Amino acid sequence: MELLILTGSVSRLGGGLFDGVRRPASLLSNNFDASVHVLSVQDGFTQEDLPAWHPVVPEIFPCIGPSNFGYSPALKKRLDTFSSDILHIHGLWMYQSLAGLRFCRKKRVPHVVSAHGMLSPWALGIAGLKKKIAGALYENRNLNNAFCLHALNEAEAKAMRLYGLKRPICQIPNGIDTVSFQKEAPPPWKDSIERGKKVLLFLGRIHPIKGLPVLLHAWKKVQNSGDSSSKDWSLAIVGWDQNDHEEELKKLCRELGIEGSVHFLGPLFNQQKSAAYQNADAFVLPSLSEGVPISLLEAWAHALPVLMTPQCNLQEGFSCDAAIPIQQSSEDMRKGLLRVMNMSSTDLRAMGERGLSLVEAKYTWAKITADLFSVYEWVLGGGAPPSCVL
Repeated sequence: MELLILTGSVSRLGGGLFDGVRRPASLLSNNFDASVHVLSVQDGFTQEDLPAWHPVVPEIFPCIGPSNFGYSPALKKRLDTFSSDILHIHGLWMYQSLAGLRFCRKKRVPHVVSAHGMLSPWALGIAGLKKKIAGALYENRNLNNAFCLHALNEAEAKAMRLYGLKRPICQIPNGIDTVSFQKEAPPPWKDSIERGKKVLLFLGRIHPIKGLPVLLHAWKKVQNSGDSSSKDWSLAIVGWDQNDHEEELKKLCRELGIEGSVHFLGPLFNQQKSAAYQNADAFVLPSLSEGVPISLLEAWAHALPVLMTPQCNLQEGFSCDAAIPIQQSSEDMRKGLLRVMNMSSTDLRAMGERGLSLVEAKYTWAKITADLFSVYEWVLGGGAPPSCVL
């Protein structure tokens, strides 16, 4: 099988797409009868992150104009010379959708499209007019002509139907590489958080969609609650800033008077990121909208108990008692925070272990890659669709 993948980024700047595209591509190349080719455009971390794709070697092309569109005449020229059995496009609203659509029509190649949460009502509301124009010009044709659409979860599949799409949908989540849980490295906050304090970790983009302002207001309420356990905890916020949202959050911390217990550590990668998970005591993700958040799966893979909103779309975490549900209100988050803060170390550990068991059973990259390969075989060979296809 000759598989061609188009994605807007092959670096950490792609957020969840970095692992969501890279790990299946690597496993398909290593463990399946597939020759995998990845085409993308250059960004600030491309060269640094390319080795992580081994054994796949992505082809990278310069882009012209706004980086969030990724227009690349050189990529189009390369596609004109390319041949493949199947195309998989990851992400929407960028040039790879238009280039991929033209490639499929010219070469008569079937394609799969992964939206990665970009059709949720919340996501469609961001730059909504531009997305309506892009939809009319090329994206709707790209989606409606796909042989199969890929949704990360049931909520995303419903969003696709709400958008008006009628193509088959395969429902396959993001995944994780499980790890051996042990504290091998010092915490990245060793110089800012007092030794002996318990740490609640947030890790992800510093973006309004993550719901951090409400979390900070809830943290203020906890600090003023008079509950003695709250003084034993600090909040560590790890991630890369988008559109100066981090400065807005720091200003809010100063206004609330909680800057002494809230610590912004910037982006962490590789060993430093792993050290953050290894040394945290619990994890929080108060998002307004997610596909399947890899950071949350990473937290469970490190046996961390979790606080999360239903919009994280990992309901199994609630049903197996690996996560505490929180809503997007400061009062509800206050209750969730106090519940975690008053749990014993044994109970925290037990909750985290249940999350680890869930990840090992349902969210390993090996299982997810096998499901993707079965979809590709069905697209090319026909017959009965695999069980993951709705």
